[in-house]
Amino acid sequence: MILKILGELALVGAIASVFIVAAQGRAAERAAEEATGRNYMKTLNEEMAKLKNKKTIAAWDYQSNITTYNEEKQMQISLEAAEEEKEYWKETMTYLWHEFEDEDLKRMFKKYSILGTSALPEDLNQRLIQAINNMQSTYAKATICDYKDRTKCDLHVEPEVTDIFTTSEDPEELKYTWLEWHKAAGAASKGNFTEYVQMDNEAAKLNGYDSVAEWWLSEYEEADSESQFTALWAQVKPLYQQIHAYVRRHLRLKYGEDVVSAKGPIPAHLLGNIWAQTWGNVEKFTRPFPDKPEVDVTAALIKQNYSALKMFQVAEDFFKSLNLSGMPELFWERSIIEKPNDGRDMVCHASAWDFFDGEDFRIKQCTTITKAFFTTTHHEMGHIQYYLQYKDQPVVYREGANPGFHEAVGDVISLSVSTPKHLRVMGLLEDGPDDLESNINQLYKMGLEKIVFLPFAFLLDVYRYGVFRGTTTPEDYNCHFWQLRESLQGVEPPAPRSEADFDPAAKYHISADVEYMRYYISYIIQFQFQRSLCLLAGEYTAGDPNALLSNCDIYGKTAAGNALGKMLQMGSSKPWPDAMEVLTGQRKMDASGVLEYFQPLNDWLKAENEKNGEFIGWEPSTVQYCTAEQREEMETSEFKKRLNKYVGR
Repeated sequence: MILKILGELALVGAIASVFIVAAQGRAAERAAEEATGRNYMKTLNEEMAKLKNKKTIAAWDYQSNITTYNEEKQMQISLEAAEEEKEYWKETMTYLWHEFEDEDLKRMFKKYSILGTSALPEDLNQRLIQAINNMQSTYAKATICDYKDRTKCDLHVEPEVTDIFTTSEDPEELKYTWLEWHKAAGAASKGNFTEYVQMDNEAAKLNGYDSVAEWWLSEYEEADSESQFTALWAQVKPLYQQIHAYVRRHLRLKYGEDVVSAKGPIPAHLLGNIWAQTWGNVEKFTRPFPDKPEVDVTAALIKQNYSALKMFQVAEDFFKSLNLSGMPELFWERSIIEKPNDGRDMVCHASAWDFFDGEDFRIKQCTTITKAFFTTTHHEMGHIQYYLQYKDQPVVYREGANPGFHEAVGDVISLSVSTPKHLRVMGLLEDGPDDLESNINQLYKMGLEKIVFLPFAFLLDVYRYGVFRGTTTPEDYNCHFWQLRESLQGVEPPAPRSEADFDPAAKYHISADVEYMRYYISYIIQFQFQRSLCLLAGEYTAGDPNALLSNCDIYGKTAAGNALGKMLQMGSSKPWPDAMEVLTGQRKMDASGVLEYFQPLNDWLKAENEKNGEFIGWEPSTVQYCTAEQREEMETSEFKKRLNKYVGR
């Protein structure tokens, strides 16, 4: 019996030995595969850097000088690059990277396993590129005639249309300009947009996504990202509604109840911005305490003979004061910081560029001497700073931790730059007391930029998610767009709209195929970042009226700069919660920083709106932008179900 048991044990041992030897053999094999994969990845990163450099140069050449030659050259290089990327992707997919033990190596392979639009057959990819180029060109070249001089028909969105919305208080001029711009830049792009949606959705499916909506959302690396975005909106919505009610009252007092109703949405053309995305230009006649001296930074910049170059040098100085990097020599040589006077057509929208060679970083911006451009310059240089900090990462990680991080970094700097404390340091604001009324004025001005932007930014991609998923079809493009704008933003068009109009494309980022949720996220998390940086800098104490978050300036605070630098250096080498934790100690996006920052304003607005008996929220618009049939169909549609979720019904 004992011999039998021993024999069985020996057999089990022999079998186990075979498995152990086999497992060891497989482990050795896997280790060898992983080593080969590591070498391949090193080569792939080097090759992709060269490819990205080539594509970026062609895109820069086209956007900085819109000619047929540059367009054709960009198209050719894009198509050639797409074919190369496809070949690399095929090779990447031959590796069993899911089985690798090195998490960093797996992460790189996973990123490269998404081919992007290069997955399209060449003819479809060409159609996609052409559709986007056509929309961008329409946007860049769109001109309208002057309201006061109909023979002057060379008004572009920047600077002429923007200037009209900045200075005019004539509702008829604003309405005319709004309608003409949306006709010129929007309606003409509907066909190209429809083509772009079809082609981009094809690319999404070839990359394993149901639609471009899921593809964009995958950049945030969390399965419930869309729900997180909606929850953040629920946090800040009550504050937005207070600002909305307060501004609507002042517009009603200015223009009359026949133009602005007491309980309805606000007409979009009266908010000082062609898209009604920020309302800073109505601040001058809606200021909470009008007798307090105005902080007019634009006037101070002009008085002190600021040039575009000086703005950029001042922005660079801010980053250097934090122990972060100055701008490299090539930046100053190759950036376009003012619109050239040679009559060329170019995309003037401010943008920062990484050429993926570790040396060439540029900004393209048609700077004018205004407070807005002073802030924008710091923001765009924030992108460059991010590029500089992660330039030594493998090229696949040379991007923000999530799309919102990149936008937030520049804005964090802008938060400090906009404070009375910093403006005094810069000599752009005379010395004076930081009393409660001045602080409310300053917070209100910030709220018209930061808080009112949130529903606009949120709805722009909520709209496109619906388009990409097919819940919004071309027959309902404009109707659904305005339904979202009314429901989430509380604005209405200045005149009836129809499907002959295509108002979404009058916004640059729609025409240029730029995902927009990144801006929404950035306007939330920048306050999360700011709170942490200000605590590190010793500039903020919760509950202390003498150390408010809204007057924190981190200029010269190297402890804050070093902490920020650590997060930036990570690029996208780790999931974004890891990067968030490095700076804030938190792993979730949270709007409590926004609410802390604006708490004094929120308290004041609540009391003011209550005192004046203002209606909070808005009743349905009386301006027609959907037909009766469209409204009837909408009631039982998937679009309506999603809309109810977004607005919290």
